[in-house]
Amino acid sequence: MTPRFERFVAIDWSGAKGARHKGIAVAACEVGDDAPALVMAPDGIWSRTEVADWLICAAKEKLTLFGFDFSFAPPFMARGGYLPGDAVPETGPDFWAYVERICDDADLGAASLLESAHRRHFYFGKADGVKADFMHNRVCEAHYNAGGGGKPSTVYDAIGAAQVAKASFAGMRLLHRVRPHVPVWPFDSLPTQGSLVVEIYTSIAARAAGRPKGRTKMRGLAALNDALSMLDCAPYGKAVPDDHSTDALLTAAWMRGAAGRTELWTPLTLDMQIAATEGWTFGVI
Repeated sequence: MTPRFERFVAIDWSGAKGARHKGIAVAACEVGDDAPALVMAPDGIWSRTEVADWLICAAKEKLTLFGFDFSFAPPFMARGGYLPGDAVPETGPDFWAYVERICDDADLGAASLLESAHRRHFYFGKADGVKADFMHNRVCEAHYNAGGGGKPSTVYDAIGAAQVAKASFAGMRLLHRVRPHVPVWPFDSLPTQGSLVVEIYTSIAARAAGRPKGRTKMRGLAALNDALSMLDCAPYGKAVPDDHSTDALLTAAWMRGAAGRTELWTPLTLDMQIAATEGWTFGVI
């Protein structure tokens, strides 16, 4: 059965060091065709901890589908483990608990996992060897790439502006914090009622809204509203502060339309072992 939600929230995430992060943007929309709106942080700039606390409260207020733009787990299937050769748990939720135990970084950060605790698994530059040796992907990422969607970044690549490593491991600490309150798909089954957390990829929303491959970032109001119109959504009426905000706004609108598509909840390649270890990006089929 396809779950029914009353609100759709997209969170553009950040793994940056520190306590507050300009790279975090939260957008929400209700059922219907009204434009999404930005959810403002209590003090103007979100912390990761504040996002977790807000989510737990918001999930109780209204049936909400929450989407986060980070990898919910490292690749497991390709090599039979998250960090081969190191003694770490072998299911997503247990691994999140492990990340929480070993990281004391500020505000749910996890840079220490990459930089010290499990340093040898991550590529920071030429001194680490051949970069291709670190480019392992999850099943859903390989499936997305094979279908022409593009090659997602791997969590083992920790260098450059496009890297998702720090954001993903910080996100795993958030998942550990919120999961006692809100289930996380597909590690948890689809609920018959209540809110749910899923992994999203903002580029999927952008491509669905007509943005060409390689040009999914929108840096202005006109581009955002053109994309929203492709999703049969009313235009956004305010100035957009940055591309993190446009990503979140458009993805919230896309989630509203995508949540009712049964096939997105039942990808043919997704089996029980993948669901328990690597998870899946909502929208990849």
